[in-house]
Amino acid sequence: MKRIFLLLVFFASTAAGQTYPSRPVRWIVPFPPGGATDILARIVAQKMTESWGVAVVVENRAGAAGAIGSEAVAKAAPDGYTILMGTTSTHAVNPAINPKLPYDNLADFTAVTLVATFPNVLVAHPSTASSLPELIARLKANPGKYNFGSSGAGSSTHLTGELFKLMTQTDINHIPYKGTGPLLNDLMAGHVSFAFDQITAVMSAVQAGKMRALGVASLERNPALPDVPAIAEVLPGFEATAWVGIFSPARTPGEITNRIQSETRRILQLPEIAQRMRELGATPVANAPAEFSAFVQKDTRKWRELVQAARIKIEQ
Repeated sequence: MKRIFLLLVFFASTAAGQTYPSRPVRWIVPFPPGGATDILARIVAQKMTESWGVAVVVENRAGAAGAIGSEAVAKAAPDGYTILMGTTSTHAVNPAINPKLPYDNLADFTAVTLVATFPNVLVAHPSTASSLPELIARLKANPGKYNFGSSGAGSSTHLTGELFKLMTQTDINHIPYKGTGPLLNDLMAGHVSFAFDQITAVMSAVQAGKMRALGVASLERNPALPDVPAIAEVLPGFEATAWVGIFSPARTPGEITNRIQSETRRILQLPEIAQRMRELGATPVANAPAEFSAFVQKDTRKWRELVQAARIKIEQ
């Protein structure tokens, strides 16, 4: 009987994979519109819709540094019709810093594929400073005066700012926002002095002169912002790259997982999409589910070690 049951499960799973998708797919982005996660999800979702002939609808469910939207996917049916654009924040940093998350970043999800990686960028209001050395000098000369914003407490942008604070040995205040969109709006209005955010989200505002990019948080300069120095040029060893990837609820059939992964890979290899990614400063990946799962586990360990070493805590 057990063998028959397993065979039935196998054939049902295979059939589901062959017919998937047969109805609209809900793709939850756990942050407000306008951020890097949202931009990249919409680029891929549009192509999926064209290829599959069914709507792949991006739904923004923001709050709690991505925890609200992530929890919704963790509790959804494991049938491939509710997926998540997870990030460094939702599946590595937040789990490393917040023991009270309403989901387990490893056990409650099926890792589908790593979509892209990109560095965070230190951006400032034009009146704050004209260069990274000038910013650091001002922070040192004015302890407690300057604020930095993040897309949420416990997010990767928050932790990147805390590491910057630690490495520069400065006294700066953290102001968390409910996503990248509200953060960047307040930064351009001068309500916060500077922030770290994904290169994808800040590119257009930097090019328009609405904010100034003082450094990229990678060991080398990024081709999308060739005139902006790497922060490591001033603070040796400083690195904080971000990533976005697709997750589905745990126990999603492998055939469906592979279908989503292979379609994502096809889309990212399209010349116009590859070019768009480069313009945004992102590096497309689209690796296999097993590779992405190992990547998430390694990244979680990395951030947990950094949190412990820097003794960083957030209010629960």
